[in-house]
Amino acid sequence: MYQYDQYDHQMLTDRVAQFRDQTARYVEGKLSDPEFLPLRLQNGLYIQRLAPMLRVAIPYGMISSRQMRKLAFIADHFDKGYGHLTTRQNIQFNWPILEDVPEILAHLAEVEMHAIQTSGNCIRNTTTDQFAGSTVDEIEDSRPYCEIIRQWSTFHPEFAYLPRKFKIAVCGTKDDQAATQVHDIGVFIVRNEQGETGFRVLAGGGLGRTPIIGQEMTPFIEKQHLLTFLEAILRVYNREGRRDNKYKARIKILVKETGAELFRQKVIAEWEKIKDGPMTLTDAEIQRCKKYFTAPDYKELETDCSELQDALSRDVLFNNWYGQNVDAHKQAGYAIVTICLKETGVAPGDVSSQQMQFVADLADRYSFGEMRISHQQNIIFADVEKSDLYSLFKALNTQSLATSNLNMLTDIICCPGGDFCALANAKSIPIAESIQRRFSDFKELKEIGKLALNISGCMNACGHHHVGNIGILGVDKKGEEYYQVSLGGSAENRTSIGKIMGPAFAQEEIPDVIAKIIDVYKVNRSTDESFLDTFDRIGLQPFKDMVYAKAD
Repeated sequence: MYQYDQYDHQMLTDRVAQFRDQTARYVEGKLSDPEFLPLRLQNGLYIQRLAPMLRVAIPYGMISSRQMRKLAFIADHFDKGYGHLTTRQNIQFNWPILEDVPEILAHLAEVEMHAIQTSGNCIRNTTTDQFAGSTVDEIEDSRPYCEIIRQWSTFHPEFAYLPRKFKIAVCGTKDDQAATQVHDIGVFIVRNEQGETGFRVLAGGGLGRTPIIGQEMTPFIEKQHLLTFLEAILRVYNREGRRDNKYKARIKILVKETGAELFRQKVIAEWEKIKDGPMTLTDAEIQRCKKYFTAPDYKELETDCSELQDALSRDVLFNNWYGQNVDAHKQAGYAIVTICLKETGVAPGDVSSQQMQFVADLADRYSFGEMRISHQQNIIFADVEKSDLYSLFKALNTQSLATSNLNMLTDIICCPGGDFCALANAKSIPIAESIQRRFSDFKELKEIGKLALNISGCMNACGHHHVGNIGILGVDKKGEEYYQVSLGGSAENRTSIGKIMGPAFAQEEIPDVIAKIIDVYKVNRSTDESFLDTFDRIGLQPFKDMVYAKAD
């Protein structure tokens, strides 16, 4: 992991002192609400439906056991004993007291954490694949480049007040797990014909009210030009993005209205002015960041593990969990483990302070003291010895963390919705729970197979409903909460935006609607065909016919 230097520590110390003073002046009435608004947003503080919400940055999803213990401390002492993992690999606290926030930030600074640029019209937390550095299908570890982007973008004076918030994702794997194509900028690590690694860059992607897949700005740029090319895109957007209408202020609208080709020409023209300037990356700078992400002290282990095979043969529950939650590792004798936080009856992504402390202890024991947060709101141990998998599973089971539904229908991506968020039109968490209860049988889930179901409580799409194989959006219908369903979305390599089925449904109808959609899939699928493949082949109409059919 990246380790802070003296400048980083001083920066955080100064920032905490600054916000402590700003908060005190606001409480004393010396700052008005409009004056305090940009100050609190710059420090990740929102005013939600019931209480303030503090969003803590977890850069590219990496977190140490020490940092996780600090989050548990904050949850216990300043919140209600839990936190919520987000689709941007961050964590949110939903119940802090305003006057306590500077103290929370001081505690975060002790473990090299903060809430800077987790809100506001600036460059937000750069995200990436949760398996980066460990997975077998990696072109190159994306984390050093995420760190380079983080350092470049933090407090960037030119981009502190963009027309709208701005999100960047970096993908270094063949299978994209970072939803890279629906970001304001999507960066793919690629190889050219000479075998050199560089970057393919997209711009203008995004979800929200107008979901759009990003457009290619360049098929390949050399590593030294990463920041200058990103800066060129940001400069064009900062100059020409709309500030008169927040619904049309995102870069995706600018790219769409300008046209991808003309926007690309403007970016290249801007880039030519700065491509060899101060932001050009040197090999020394790239190596400086890479040294923080070297491989841990792996043991020399055999690929096959007799202890693992024995446990798989005699414990069916472990076998189920292993089949869903364990992925191949590039190092012989190791595996990647995903801890799925989607137990029925628990809000997707919520993790208690007790569980935080527990997984921190397990990370020290099993995964070199490090964890990752995924876009799917789960926790990853990236470096576990295969011989330890069974004991890890049994330990997770004691804290209800051995759920075996990863990538299944009930591994739901879900925003906090109307239970917390002031922007939401409808609740999200009860919808997720009702679906989980309806599909509680593991055999049935296994038969359905891999399926992404995403829920958002409003058009801001924090639950990424547009790119769910099944997407659910909360809408307001004459003061009542209803839910619009879309099908065919995907955030993976073949990114697609879901198609709306038709009129929205009442809350109590949703479990039956999902059941009918699954029935259509089962009847029409070919052998081993995924939900998305079946949808692509048969289209939307068979699902609509079933769901909207009138009873005799």
